[in-house]
Amino acid sequence: MSAQIIELELDDWARAHSRPEWTAAVEAGKVLYFPRLGFQLRDEEQALLREDMLAAGTRNVSLGADGVLKGAGGSAAEQQALAAMVGRFRQQALRLVDGLLPAYRGLLRVAPTSFRPRQVETRAQSVRADDQRLHVDAFPSRPNYGERILRVFANINPHGVPRVWRVGEDFETVARQFLPRAKPYRLWQARVLNALHVTKSLRSEYDHLMLQLHDLMKLDEHYQRSGGQVSMPFAAGSAWVCFSDQATHAVMSGQFMVEQTLHLPPGREANPQASPLAILTRLRGRPLVGVGAGTPR
Repeated sequence: MSAQIIELELDDWARAHSRPEWTAAVEAGKVLYFPRLGFQLRDEEQALLREDMLAAGTRNVSLGADGVLKGAGGSAAEQQALAAMVGRFRQQALRLVDGLLPAYRGLLRVAPTSFRPRQVETRAQSVRADDQRLHVDAFPSRPNYGERILRVFANINPHGVPRVWRVGEDFETVARQFLPRAKPYRLWQARVLNALHVTKSLRSEYDHLMLQLHDLMKLDEHYQRSGGQVSMPFAAGSAWVCFSDQATHAVMSGQFMVEQTLHLPPGREANPQASPLAILTRLRGRPLVGVGAGTPR
């Protein structure tokens, strides 16, 4: 299972270089780990590492591409400083990905950047929302038709506390285990959800199956305890990169992290056949998105 974590010796966000095997690894659902790649906070930013920098009732602080900060607590001056800090991390994360994964240049769509000050262990959530349970990322309201979710994480804990993940088996192994239990896709149900604005667009069979995998994994107590997995403490002052829609993971503990999400269009991977869309299409034996996809009933 340790083969799911690829450790790389890089200590400069702007000087990442690429190797084909690293791209292949991340596209196979592995996690690229940079134990010496820390996001350095400025002296005045240390005071922002407080849980009350998160507004009541929100899960994370986010900085949009428009520069608007959402979900932040603190004073107006502190929010301005926090936006600058998160924005600086965004630029460093983009430089890292540009150097590390050049095959994606010009293709990536930048999503909001997040600051996560809450202590993972204290979050109270439903089973389906509980990220302490092994899962792959899939979102009920946002169908993506196979668009990839590439994420850059950095542990900025000021007390040296690691952010501990569990990393599970490869995507195809998990899919083969849980797909037989998946409820069948119904186009009429997808249309109803879209008409009621439960989903932002029509849910494809691919999105349906990804949600089924997400939920079935989280709800399976035996799998959570006994499925193939390894505990991985990402040290304070480190960074890591993965496709979170493919890397089976659970976030067990830690506090204070910054994260950048990037979206890659489906089929634009260096090896599209390694993607969750290709794997699920092969296992189902039919197209799961686009014309002719799904079961029209």
